[in-house]
Amino acid sequence: MTEVEAPVATSEFDPVVSARGLLRSARRASLATRDSDGGRPYVSLVGVASDEDGAPLMLVSNLARHTRNLSASPEASVLAADIGAGDPLAHPRVTLFGRTVEVDKEARRARWLARQPDSAMYFDFGDFRMQRLEPEGAHLVAGFGRIVDLDWAELRTETGGAEKLFEAEAGIVEHMNEDHADATRLYATKLLGAEDGDWRFEGCDPLGCEIGLAGRALYLPFPEPVTNAGEVRKALVALVAKARG
Repeated sequence: MTEVEAPVATSEFDPVVSARGLLRSARRASLATRDSDGGRPYVSLVGVASDEDGAPLMLVSNLARHTRNLSASPEASVLAADIGAGDPLAHPRVTLFGRTVEVDKEARRARWLARQPDSAMYFDFGDFRMQRLEPEGAHLVAGFGRIVDLDWAELRTETGGAEKLFEAEAGIVEHMNEDHADATRLYATKLLGAEDGDWRFEGCDPLGCEIGLAGRALYLPFPEPVTNAGEVRKALVALVAKARG
C-alpha cells in the first residue's frame, strides 16, 4: 500500500475497509476500455456485482461497444463511487484496474441476480456474457487528503476455507428476506445510518454482508471473519443486538 498523499489523521480511516466497502456495494460503475477503433479511451456505464473475492463482475452484451473493445484489448479499469449531494470531490471513490476475463455466468447466476434482479429478463440471452475484472491494484480517493494506492493482494477477500459459506449463500439470502426483513432494516438504519425502507439482504462473504434498497446497496462488515452458515448466523445475531442496543 502506497500513500500518494498523507491521509487525514484519524483512527477511523482504514483505506482497505473503505475500498472494499465501495466495491462490495457498487451496483453500477464506470468502465474504461481502450477503443478498438483508434485506441482512444472509452468510458461507459455498466451494472456490476462483486465476485466471491470482491473482484467486479459485469454482464455485457456482444452488441455493446465496450464488449468489442475488451475483445480486442482486455485491459480495463472500473470506477465505483459513492455519489451524494454537494461537492462530488468530497465523496469516496475507488478505481480498480487490471484485465478482464470471461467467466461462467451460470455459476454466478444466484450471486448476480441477488444484486441485479432487473437483469433477470435478459440474463439468459445468448449474446450476454459475464466478464470479471482480474484486478492488479486500486486507487482510492476517500475524500480530501485521503488518497491511497492499494495492491489487490491486500484488498481482495480471502476465500480459502469458506466454500461452505458460498454454497449456503443463496439460502442465507432467501432466509433473511423471508424471515428476518426486520433485522436487515435495523442494519441499514441503526448501524449504517441509512434511511428507513424495505431493505433487502443481497449477499455475504467472509468479511461482511450486502443489503440493498431500490438499486442502492450498502456493505456491513461482520464483527469477525466467517467461513460457514453457522458463523454467519452468529455474526448477524450479534449485529442485531448491537443495533437494538
